[in-house]
Amino acid sequence: MTDTFVFDTYALIELIEGNPAYLKYANAKMIINEFIFAEFCYAGIKRYRDYPVEAEQKSRSVMESISAILPEEIMKAMKFRFSNRKKEVSTTDCVSYIQAQQLGIPFLTGDGAFEGMHGVEFVR
Repeated sequence: MTDTFVFDTYALIELIEGNPAYLKYANAKMIINEFIFAEFCYAGIKRYRDYPVEAEQKSRSVMESISAILPEEIMKAMKFRFSNRKKEVSTTDCVSYIQAQQLGIPFLTGDGAFEGMHGVEFVR
């Protein structure tokens, strides 16, 4: 198993929340992008609405894993999304998948639309 992955939001949340299926990725090098970070922040605000300090701490805990996306990668991601529109994949996941492809590392996801795709580590 590689030790570096681009995590999608679901994988990131499941790891942080302690899902046993994701524990083997706890020591992996995590890469996320601004899109994933935004979704993660929103999920934390929503889940910990009565505990805003905890939500902010969780968001800050992954900030060092953010890797910028190049405009060319976004264009490739939108072409990928269009060609996979019947699967109803999100913009964020398409950007993250293409980012992983560009970096030559697996995309870690629990989104069934990506199950079986090249370069994907699918965990549910």
